[in-house]
Amino acid sequence: MFSFTDPSSNLLLAAIASVGSCSMIRPERVQWRAGYSLYEPGATQSHAHFPCDTLISMQSNLDGGESSEFAVVGNEGMVGVSLLLGGISTWSSAVVQRAGHGYRISAQAIKDEFERPGPIQRLLLRYVQAFLTQVAQSAVCNRHHTTEQQLCRFLLRRLDRAPTNELAMTQQLIASLLGVRREGVTKASAMLQKAGLVRCGRGFIAVLEREALERRSCECYAVVKREYNRLLPEPCAASSRLQLPSHAALEHTWCI
Repeated sequence: MFSFTDPSSNLLLAAIASVGSCSMIRPERVQWRAGYSLYEPGATQSHAHFPCDTLISMQSNLDGGESSEFAVVGNEGMVGVSLLLGGISTWSSAVVQRAGHGYRISAQAIKDEFERPGPIQRLLLRYVQAFLTQVAQSAVCNRHHTTEQQLCRFLLRRLDRAPTNELAMTQQLIASLLGVRREGVTKASAMLQKAGLVRCGRGFIAVLEREALERRSCECYAVVKREYNRLLPEPCAASSRLQLPSHAALEHTWCI
């Protein structure tokens, strides 16, 4: 069994630690600034990343410079699914949206552990399935649902992975990640604010009525949530407030 300061900071790492021995894995604590790219399209991935109090936006990029989000990863999971599927690079990018800390494990170590038949392999395979469900449902949602419904899904996903109900994001950034016009996001957020579900300000949006926001959303949020709950252990699938590790006890820190 491996150990680090607070394995519950990342719920997938905590689940890995709970299901079996993994002596090859050596998590290293890292810190990321907002806007930092964990990897770019086509670049070799040297590590798998496990966010704790931060949020990673998985984005698909076009030659013209446009990009849109197809998944988001927080303290429930990992960035680097392609490493488990045999690739050392991917077409997408992974961008830090909220500054914070996480852990990283070398690509070779996570691949070696994954290739051993056993409970850790099965756990990671279930995580891959849950992650791919999020990717697929995002594609369907972006094609068939209104901007308001997409915005509700977008906010709820982040709320699950945030320590507070306030998200530091501009409407322009939200529009870019959803792949829609800013005017559509402005109109949708105004409707949600008028209904008392959110409060919008300059560079932030706060969710006031989560249950009402879920009812206003399309089914896509609930579909993905059910799959994470079905496929992953309770500590990994549950949405919870983050328990941050003690800085005094940390042996390794990288500021990136």
